[in-house]
Amino acid sequence: MTLDAVFDVNLCKESPGKKMGCTYSVYGVGRKKKLSIPEVVVFAPCMRIPAQCDLQRALKGLIPRDVINKLSCLRNRIALVADDTGGSAITELRQALEEYLSILIGLTKKEHGLENLVEFKWKNLVDGRQETSVANAWFELLSVVHMMAMLTLCEADTIMIPKDYSGSGFRVVSTDCKRDAVDLLLKAAGYLEFCVRNVLCCVPPEIKKSMSKDLQDGVLEAISIQALGQGTEIQLGLAIESQKATLSVKRRLACELLIYYSQAYQCISGCDLSHGYGKKHMWFIKWKFLEAKAAAYYYHGLVLDKGSEPTCQISAVCCFLAAQELLVESKKACISFCLATPVTRAPPLWGAMKHLHQKIPEVASRKSQMYGYLLEQEKALQSLPEIPDFQLSLRPDDYELPAIDPAWDSGNWEKQGQQPLKDHLNDSEDEIETE
Repeated sequence: MTLDAVFDVNLCKESPGKKMGCTYSVYGVGRKKKLSIPEVVVFAPCMRIPAQCDLQRALKGLIPRDVINKLSCLRNRIALVADDTGGSAITELRQALEEYLSILIGLTKKEHGLENLVEFKWKNLVDGRQETSVANAWFELLSVVHMMAMLTLCEADTIMIPKDYSGSGFRVVSTDCKRDAVDLLLKAAGYLEFCVRNVLCCVPPEIKKSMSKDLQDGVLEAISIQALGQGTEIQLGLAIESQKATLSVKRRLACELLIYYSQAYQCISGCDLSHGYGKKHMWFIKWKFLEAKAAAYYYHGLVLDKGSEPTCQISAVCCFLAAQELLVESKKACISFCLATPVTRAPPLWGAMKHLHQKIPEVASRKSQMYGYLLEQEKALQSLPEIPDFQLSLRPDDYELPAIDPAWDSGNWEKQGQQPLKDHLNDSEDEIETE
């Protein structure tokens, strides 16, 4: 069963710029709604965006009005731009999120005593459903950095889907675009690693239980690692296109690709996947894991095939046949991923996988015929060799929070004729006692 059989191209034309979790559907006025199924190259689970919350009421009298106004204006701006553009205004959103972070950090400082005063609300971008409402500043910081990661994954996805794509099944992505996509994937992985290592540990256990399932430790780790895996897949494609890349280099990249998706699978397998994108996320990792394993066996087989002993050829044929079976299973996993809610479609074959889908069946058939007599004679040796282990090359980019906004400097408050935070808190307590 082919993907074309599942998705009728005539019924499933893609709207320009539409990405899963990144934009909204637009239908012609007075026309019947057309079924539009977005294409996915780089998988980004559904983006979450800020929902309306009353910062003014929660913080009034505790910090200067200009600080509250700045917090509120930036948060509202992020929500408005994300809603209006469906998340496609990536540069504007990223800038606003960085500005918001620099002032949001002040709410997380213990000396300010403001961590649990504001009830922050977030919603799902696609359907607008409010997912979480949590009174914790660390939760807000986590959600902001998570949104930055999702935006970066969406940007990488956009780069890997050419705008002039005609639907002919033939796709060309420039080398520069592929390298830019790798850089973005490493950046997204860095955001998510920062969330896991530096932010989640500050969120109280009881708060974690009420958070969206998309923010589970294992889910965040899985997305971070799979981003590294997709970066490695792009690098493998570049190595295949390069005449200078040796067989050893290609095998190493294929084996690293398998390690990344093995790790991603381990991370997500222990998570609660009952949320919206949970099952789809699992199917994506299974699909890519099977493709990666097929690639690793294929290139390992090519290396073994260069050996002079008959056992080398037998092991090589076993690798090629295993790669062929894995490729068949990967196609089934791809269809399951596409059909899992929300429905998407896979891109035409490109890069490393386009090459492997052509080569693996051809080589497996030719080599099994060539060494069929050896397989019959040495049935006891028909076992899959172990795939070699390599140290992983790609690492997430380091990410650090921006410097705290100078507005939080109590010295500046005094210069402006405003009270330090402690005095605000004392005044607030006096008012309560008076009442």
